[in-house]
Order: sequence, then structure tokens, then C-alpha cells
Amino acid sequence: MEAGRLLTVDDLLACPGDDKVELIDGAIVQRPMSCFEHGFAQSVLVAQSFPLVMRGGPGGWWIASEISVRYSEHHCPTHDLAGWRKERLPEHPSGVMTVLPDWVCEILSPGHERKDTLTHFLRLQRAGVPFYRIIDPEDRALIAYGLDAGCYRTLFTAAGPDETAVRVRVPPFDGIEIDLGILLGDVG
Repeated sequence: MEAGRLLTVDDLLACPGDDKVELIDGAIVQRPMSCFEHGFAQSVLVAQSFPLVMRGGPGGWWIASEISVRYSEHHCPTHDLAGWRKERLPEHPSGVMTVLPDWVCEILSPGHERKDTLTHFLRLQRAGVPFYRIIDPEDRALIAYGLDAGCYRTLFTAAGPDETAVRVRVPPFDGIEIDLGILLGDVG
């Protein structure tokens, strides 16, 4: 391989049987191994969002976990969770997504925080993804951002046991309540 050559989606697809890699800014990178807290937060958020997935028409969503989204020839990350409004994408999607998501959620993994808090944050902001959410299971925190005039602004934050023992409605999912305590691991 040539030094300095940006890799493409075709290079990513040619990786031999390894679905634990993604294409970030022209480099194929290993995705982190998921810990229990990561998988638990992902599962709880999917379960709590299920009413939106089942709803057809206005207010309905397609939400998928571990979904690859092709933003450009040199950038195709695999998001922990991503969602598309059914109003904008009425047909059941399939394959690697090429349609810009309406919402992305990343769950921080130890040693890969920079990718989610900086690389994805800036890339998704630049691409125009309307909503971005970061969950930090270790610090029991959730930060939700919304695009405003091309820049993300903070819409919601919660951290620690005092702030997460509540049920909240967080954009863009104002139609459902999320139990932050369960989402952030406060279960017996």
C-alpha cells in the first residue's frame, strides 16, 4: 500500500472477514472490544426506543445498532446506534447506509473516547446530522446535541446518580421517556 494514500470504502469491503473494523478519515481502524456496560447501555436504549420503531408514519423511526454509514468515499464508521425518521426514509433500509442519519448515538469505550467525543462529533456536525448523543457508562453520563445553524449545541446533559435517577424526554425522541437510571446501569 502506498504511504499516505487515503483508503476507501472498497478497501474496507475487501478486509478479509473482519467486521470489527471501520473506515475513519481514510484509515481502516480496529473497533474497540465492547464491555458489558457498553452493550448494556446499547440494549437498554434500543429497548426504550422500541415504541418509536414500531410506529409508522409521522414520529416513526428506523433505529439500528452497529450500523455502518457511508459519509464519503473515505469515511464509513460503524455507529453504536443510528436512526432515520420514517417520514424521510419510508422504505425499510438495507445494507450499508448511504442516507445521512437523523440521529447518531455513540457509547464511549475505554481508549476510544477521542473518536466519539471529537472525531465523530466534528464529522457528523460537518455532515449535518441533526442529533448526536454520547453515553459514557463509566461516568454514568449522557450528553445530547442538536444541530443549530451548522453547529452542535448541547440540548441535554445528565451525570452521576443524583441526575440519572429520573425519567426524561430527550430530543429528538420527545415522544418517549427514557429511564436514565436503567440506561446508565443503575439496576440491581
